[in-house]
Amino acid sequence: MESGAFEDYLRDETRRGPPPEGSFTGAAGGAACGDLSRLSLLLDGGRVVGASFDAEGCGAMRAATAAVAEAVEGESVVAAARIGIGEVDAMLGGLMPAKRHAAQLAADALHRALAAAAASDTRLADPTPDRVLVAMSGGVDSAVAALLERERGAEVLGVTLKLWADPETDGAKACCSPEAVLGARAVAHSIGVPHLTLDLEEEFRGRVVASFLDGYAAGATPNPCIVCNGEVRIAAMIDLAERLGAGQLVTGHYARIVDDGSGPLLAAAADEAKDQSYMLAALPPALLGRVRFPLTQLTKPEVREIAARHGLEVARKPESQDLCFLAGQGKARFLERHGGLRERPGAVLDGGGAPIGSHTGHHNFTVGQRRGIGVSAPEALYVVATDAERNTVTVGVREDAQAMRVRLRDAVLHRSGKRVDAVRLRYHSATVPAALPSAGAGAHPRLDVELGAAFFGASPGQTAVLLAGDAIVGHGTIAAAA
Repeated sequence: MESGAFEDYLRDETRRGPPPEGSFTGAAGGAACGDLSRLSLLLDGGRVVGASFDAEGCGAMRAATAAVAEAVEGESVVAAARIGIGEVDAMLGGLMPAKRHAAQLAADALHRALAAAAASDTRLADPTPDRVLVAMSGGVDSAVAALLERERGAEVLGVTLKLWADPETDGAKACCSPEAVLGARAVAHSIGVPHLTLDLEEEFRGRVVASFLDGYAAGATPNPCIVCNGEVRIAAMIDLAERLGAGQLVTGHYARIVDDGSGPLLAAAADEAKDQSYMLAALPPALLGRVRFPLTQLTKPEVREIAARHGLEVARKPESQDLCFLAGQGKARFLERHGGLRERPGAVLDGGGAPIGSHTGHHNFTVGQRRGIGVSAPEALYVVATDAERNTVTVGVREDAQAMRVRLRDAVLHRSGKRVDAVRLRYHSATVPAALPSAGAGAHPRLDVELGAAFFGASPGQTAVLLAGDAIVGHGTIAAAA
């Protein structure tokens, strides 16, 4: 039922007009539905000192946009970030189901304007004791991290990264798609947490996806998540936390922070099956003092139980298994569309260099791979090496794919190499005893690591995580193995 408030906002032209100079603008809707909402926010010291709007389409669209403009003017950015579809609907006295899309578009326009502010260098709030910014993906882990922080008395704000938009990506399965942003915002608002979006798509494409494509083109098997966490996501969110007056960034990762007397280091979480410290290995120790991992001592079933106890719909949400930008299309299709790596017939070689078969492109193979080689032999064959320039794939028996030494490139040691006693060469693989006695702390273009036991499938492009006990003291990219 449309109320008097609806009629008032429908006639309200007070803030209708062009965006003020220096304002942050967001728009939602467009030609497909005929409705368009545009909101522009002028900020000063973390407060909305001016709001203007425009709207096209039905009366509900105009009323909803006017209502949001009035609601946020004079409010803090944090207060504005609390407004979602339900709040807009309530401002209008309750929209009919057929018109509720107007509330959604007006809320989207507001949050896109806030996202523009989040992506700037503007200060968005004064520092507040025990305020934290929680990275929220829309999944159960980050939602529970937010709940636990609130239970300990923290003022919780939420942020979701928009990293990737592609018509062939299944946005429902990707943790950083436009659809994921909407889902995460809904989860945040359902537990009373203000929510912001941080758009890093351009940087993600240029630094993460580009290195992924370049790696496969060069015959390597890159690990984009480590690049993303170490060079893009975490640092950007810490910067946003500072501008929001939050003392720490909180994430739902399963990892631990320890101090060995020389400063903080990453270490494994309690749940070995879910431990994500490997994927965070490139995170500079200097940032660890600004990060919290509330799930450190919890297992996944315990996290789901907490979510269910609080009535969260995401309590049983399945986990995504794909890289965020591969969801719904697969690696081969992605490499073809974005990297130009199409089918290209080449030779499968034995250890002596003799051709024993053919393949459709070196980029479809990784060291240690067994399935899909397409060569019959008396014993199982595994990929031993790929050569991008010659477009060949070399295969051998399992022993041929084992290594006792790995050479790293672009390595970083946070402590002396004398401390290194183990290395992890793949995500969730067992650690291998290792020695690195002559290297000092710092950056190393090249580093040779001696293994105390043979490791199967050390693939160029993957990350080697160097350990002292269970603490991560360095990392590097595998260049070669022998």
